[in-house]
Amino acid sequence: MPLELKVPEVGESITEVEIGEWLKAEGDSVERDDPLVVIETDKITVELPAPASGTVTRVLKKEGEVASVGEVIGYMEESATPAAKGTEEAAAAELPAGPAVGSVAEAGETSGDGVGDGSGDGAHVRVSPTARRIMAEHGVEAEEVQASGASGRVLKDDVLRHLSAKEGAAAGTSVGEGGAGSERREEVVPMSPLRRRVAERLVQAQQQAALLTTFNEIDMSEVIALRHKYQDSFREKYEIKLGFMSFFVKAVIEALKTVPQLNAEVRGTDIVYRDYYDIGIAVGGGRGLVVPVLRDADHLSFAQVEVAIIDLARRAQSNDLKLEELQGGTFTISNGGVYGSLLSTPIVNPPQSGILGLHKIEERPIAKDGEVVIRPMMYVAMSYDHRIVDGREAVSFLVRIKEVVEDPERILLEV
Repeated sequence: MPLELKVPEVGESITEVEIGEWLKAEGDSVERDDPLVVIETDKITVELPAPASGTVTRVLKKEGEVASVGEVIGYMEESATPAAKGTEEAAAAELPAGPAVGSVAEAGETSGDGVGDGSGDGAHVRVSPTARRIMAEHGVEAEEVQASGASGRVLKDDVLRHLSAKEGAAAGTSVGEGGAGSERREEVVPMSPLRRRVAERLVQAQQQAALLTTFNEIDMSEVIALRHKYQDSFREKYEIKLGFMSFFVKAVIEALKTVPQLNAEVRGTDIVYRDYYDIGIAVGGGRGLVVPVLRDADHLSFAQVEVAIIDLARRAQSNDLKLEELQGGTFTISNGGVYGSLLSTPIVNPPQSGILGLHKIEERPIAKDGEVVIRPMMYVAMSYDHRIVDGREAVSFLVRIKEVVEDPERILLEV
């Protein structure tokens, strides 16, 4: 009797998925728990494992097609004995295993497929099946490609970027030699599920909320002095550096207590206020921007905040975040300063009502006590939903953050 291959539950509120790469084709033999197909959502990528040993008999949904949770996307026949593996699969089994089913990869191909392949010289380089096929077509070795997947795995997008770069370099040489008459090229690349979802949410935020942004600047002198004074002791005790983000997380929580509307959300015709503080921290992941959440951040110490942020950022880069770590959040902090941004207007992450944008620290002349002095200054921007947050409250929120960061002792005294 044919076994149905159904789209599994992949997270709260997710009803549709996009079919990624089929790792097994019709007629291929598989063993129980072998990965069959990549299933992509806007947040994670998972692999559907074989429910039993047997043979894939029919593929109903092809790569790029949309399917609903619970929908049948293929069939397989169960065999009485475990399916035999081919030479290539047996060799691949000797390579390091990928992450377990359900590991996070923001978009595109999954971060691990359990049947990774090596390069032609036998080196232990993990390569996705699609990437391996494209490399073979173009005569590319795995060592030439900069991998972005988990555990150094080469993905399809990595190979395409490598080929595009080679073509661009060749075109540049051609233009230099042949002048303006050389051929010009365009490449059409479909948006990944993550990029499409980000685009949808950004447009949603603009259309469904009344967004405004207010600005202020903060003198970072006291925080810098405090970090300098205690950095060695902090590092010795906790084995991590004392960063700036923990100060801003603490300052945001103090400000949210002052202006609770920014910790609330509009739900229909109601406003939902919260007495907890789950702070989202925007970080650049292996495939784009993600916002993992620090749960109950008001109960975390400086060291716990720093450890959590470092861990989340590391796992975002390796596409190893869990779905629940990306859900929820009552307020978000985005630090464009790490990329050199001087000023920006961040967009609220629905259904939240506010987001704080941090920027690079830059020494600037300011007036202080009737004199012009040089101070390390940071512009901060706070975008908010004007439906429930008035301008006075938004300004008060930023002023409170400014007060706390410029005088960090306020955090301890809660004044």
